[in-house]
Amino acid sequence: MRKGLTLWVFLATLLGAGFGLACHDLIHDPGTLSAITATLGLISAIFLRLIRMLIAPLVLATLVSGIGRMGDSGAVGRVALKAMTWFIAGSAVAMAIGLVLVETIQPGAGLHLSSAPLAGAAALKAPPLTLVGFLTNLVPTSILDALARNEVLQIVVFSIFAGVALTRLGPAGKELLHLAEVLTNLMLKMAGFVMQLAPVAVFAAVGVALAEQGTEVIAKYAAYVGGFYVALALLWAAMIAAGAAVLGIAKQAELMKAIREPALIALATTSSEAAYPVLLYKLEQIGVPNRIASFVLPLGYSFNLIGSMCYCTFAALFVSQAYDVPLSGSQVAQLLFLVFVASKGIANVPRASLVVVVAIMPYFRLPEAGALLLLGVDHFLDMGRTCTNTVATSIAAASVAKWEGARWDGKPPV
Repeated sequence: MRKGLTLWVFLATLLGAGFGLACHDLIHDPGTLSAITATLGLISAIFLRLIRMLIAPLVLATLVSGIGRMGDSGAVGRVALKAMTWFIAGSAVAMAIGLVLVETIQPGAGLHLSSAPLAGAAALKAPPLTLVGFLTNLVPTSILDALARNEVLQIVVFSIFAGVALTRLGPAGKELLHLAEVLTNLMLKMAGFVMQLAPVAVFAAVGVALAEQGTEVIAKYAAYVGGFYVALALLWAAMIAAGAAVLGIAKQAELMKAIREPALIALATTSSEAAYPVLLYKLEQIGVPNRIASFVLPLGYSFNLIGSMCYCTFAALFVSQAYDVPLSGSQVAQLLFLVFVASKGIANVPRASLVVVVAIMPYFRLPEAGALLLLGVDHFLDMGRTCTNTVATSIAAASVAKWEGARWDGKPPV
């Protein structure tokens, strides 16, 4: 990963914002503006497709090799238990912050919107949520099918089984372990090539968002957007404090400095996948063992989406306020449970958090038109929640490494 790429990504973000706003304000012909945004959209789409083609084999190889290096299933279970404990605690804090902020700020109060169906709202309908469906979808019918569809959660389940089985093969498993390590290195090398295109992709992604909508849409939803980012600020403070309590203040600061590049990529592209290869590389560079990082990161991408859970809680209650549909205490509790369950395994789904909100609205008789209310500014909120997910999983991986007694001293492993 080229040094200085962070600076280029930051500059591309600023240039993309300036270019997008200029196009929005100066180009009044819809056809011309559409042609520009289509071209920029093609650039960012190609970049994300390049990243996504690496994610499935990278997750498979890193998890299998990481578990294989642990040596016994007891170590795997211990690391998984520590990681899941951290994820569940983080999820509870994230939803609590979203709930408290939306009830305190009341961004939807006073809008008194009509619940009549709006054109286009039906297209945003999501399939109904069921616990049976979620649990069934955990297990792949075919690993090839899961790899082809980038079903991260199914790949994680298969990789855990394969990794544990690899530890039981004894000497015969060493060749497979070596193959998995070589595949990991190959995917990371390919990711290094792709990441050279990150500044161009970031410029295109930011440019498209602002060229199409400008800043007016943010001003229109100032209380909603501002309130959510206040919630994210509190969530960041909580997770950084938790990280500092485990790692120490100095090491937490080192970690935040190391992951600023993948965090910025996640922010600008609104894609956790785009940040994954760089994030894995950066954690290993500062001393987080590969066996920990390669195990905790994929789990975190399915179970530690705390930015998304904070958003889903905030957005669903915003809709209930805007349409004057009050929810009782028991209904709010049910909503939090549904958000917790539905948010698992959505890392590779575009606008997944919005889909979760749309899916749970019928349970509380919230109007489907609320989906369109959220859609207008969803890109700008997606930036914040995706970046938060990335940082939260990084802190979790470093903390689990510390609990495992790893030599995490902020220095590259020898």
